[in-house]
Amino acid sequence: MITSLMDGLLCCLTGKSANVVVPIETSEPADGYEFVEVKPGRILRVRHIVPERPVVEEPAGHGGNVSCKRKITVYRNGQLLIENLGDAVRPDRLNAQNGGTEPNCTVEVDLTDCHHSPPSATSPDSQPSAASDGASGAKEMGATGGSGAATPAPGQPERPQQPRRRRRKPKRTVVIDCERKITACKGTHADVALFFIHGVGGSLDIWGSQLDFFSGLGYEVIAPDLAGHGASSAPQIAAAYTFYALAEDIRIIFKRYARKRNVLIGHSYGVSFCTFLAHEYPDQIHKVVMINGGGPTALEPSLCSIFNLPTCVLQCLSPCLSWSFLKAGFARQGAKEKQLLKENNAFNVSSFVLRAMMSGQYWPEGDEVYHAELTVPILLVHGMYDKFVPVEEDQRMAEILLLAFLKIIDDGSHMVMMECPEPVNTLLHEFFLWEPDAPTRKESKARPETAKARGEPVINESVKARPSTAANGGTRAISDCKNNK
Repeated sequence: MITSLMDGLLCCLTGKSANVVVPIETSEPADGYEFVEVKPGRILRVRHIVPERPVVEEPAGHGGNVSCKRKITVYRNGQLLIENLGDAVRPDRLNAQNGGTEPNCTVEVDLTDCHHSPPSATSPDSQPSAASDGASGAKEMGATGGSGAATPAPGQPERPQQPRRRRRKPKRTVVIDCERKITACKGTHADVALFFIHGVGGSLDIWGSQLDFFSGLGYEVIAPDLAGHGASSAPQIAAAYTFYALAEDIRIIFKRYARKRNVLIGHSYGVSFCTFLAHEYPDQIHKVVMINGGGPTALEPSLCSIFNLPTCVLQCLSPCLSWSFLKAGFARQGAKEKQLLKENNAFNVSSFVLRAMMSGQYWPEGDEVYHAELTVPILLVHGMYDKFVPVEEDQRMAEILLLAFLKIIDDGSHMVMMECPEPVNTLLHEFFLWEPDAPTRKESKARPETAKARGEPVINESVKARPSTAANGGTRAISDCKNNK
């Protein structure tokens, strides 16, 4: 505590951070660690493990094809309408109370004001213009004095005027029509690679349990340290830590190590980089895992945040920040959790890097439409006691995504992969091995009776995880609040 206060005072007097931003010294063996220069002077540490394994080519014909058809309409009033027209498996339909629903469904999201009540549900057969034109139409008719209404005949009582509904004009329409083949990703397949991306304040060491587990199963694993984290170089300019600068680093790492079928696993802020890659390289990204990543909202730094304070002040507050992270990031705050933070270099970055990372989270393109365009299968993992990311945000993400499965770890929090490594590893492995059953033409017309019949991944009952309690039925209406990740 005294050291932090002295460092903060020195920073205020000299104008320089006492916590010099350089790669940390590591006692880890050199085997499996590489240093990649993504730009001149910008070096990232990467842990790359290629286990010795018998090469087994994927047999032709395995897996299942999923028809990814959806229409995304954005209206000028800020409303988003998503119409699912294909046969993509959706867990909320698989777990419906009535045993199943029709294949097509509609998701309507009101993006205008999160304080307003969500729009009323509409049937899949209704026109898009009939969803929310009632209220706006009433205002327009009141302002114009009811023009356009039928004039009553002489001697007949005047009928109350009915508001005329006007067809909304879409601002933007996106149509997705493709067929995606989904296969099991086994450790014996030489064309499969797993990428692990950490978030703010972490390092590749937080994935230690996952890297050891999956490399032991024969998977090729790649885990980089973001700039300023772990043993990667840390520039002294804030522009080096914007989302776009970090995303370009991840793109270079991905292109260097990518195989034919790649699986991305991201945590917290790292989920945004996984989304970016999945959108940029849809043919190379086979599956995605999002761990406590939050809702499908565009990134924008908060104006009222403690991380906007000067670096020297943050340096003085570093003990309090570390304690707050321990309390909010873990379900329990015992000696085991403190040791995990120390051993895995979690939240072990300089105040300058931490401030630059938080203020650089600006990504307006990553909105609901951007996420709705993804066709890759996605597993959402959420820790029940996460105080950084509410479960409602991951539930909203599951609503927006075309093909997503939300699983909740009862005993986990924000750092769930460190707290509950065995349940997380089991969930991830079963998701990697999952492939949908090839539906026949006859089965597509019948209502599904079980999740297994429609190809939902079977999760081991012994794992302390449970599926999300998403809204049942073919039509759902949700409201979106702009939250920062």
